[in-house]
Amino acid sequence: MVCPFGEECVTSVIDSRKNSEGIRRRRECSTCGLRFTTYEKADITLMVEKRSGDIEEFSYEKLYQGIDNAFGGIDISDKKLKTLVDNVYKDIKSHGKKIKSKIIGETVLIHLKNINEVAYLRFASVYKEFSDVTDFEKEAAELN
Repeated sequence: MVCPFGEECVTSVIDSRKNSEGIRRRRECSTCGLRFTTYEKADITLMVEKRSGDIEEFSYEKLYQGIDNAFGGIDISDKKLKTLVDNVYKDIKSHGKKIKSKIIGETVLIHLKNINEVAYLRFASVYKEFSDVTDFEKEAAELN
């Protein structure tokens, strides 16, 4: 790798550590002696098969927004929300490079059910396309 401090310099790795996101490498320039850190992670594009059969690239932001909307008006910290979304994302990534939107929705529901029943019902109402109050009542009854 080329040193970011001098374009002619060449670097060497002096330390590597694996973490949940990838690999952290500590590097040193053989010319100027400066040290810096790089992070490596696999760039795996997750593809989503929609109900219509269309295929599109997975959007973390869309997942985050959908879950955030389910909590509309319910007090949840940004940290807890991000942790929830990250956990859902980890679960859906484990299905491979292509996943059906149905599995994403079901995974979100599983996580929401354990955290907040109102957020669960809000998300379910959109995901399962509730058409009237009886749909809410049936879903709420299944929670208990």
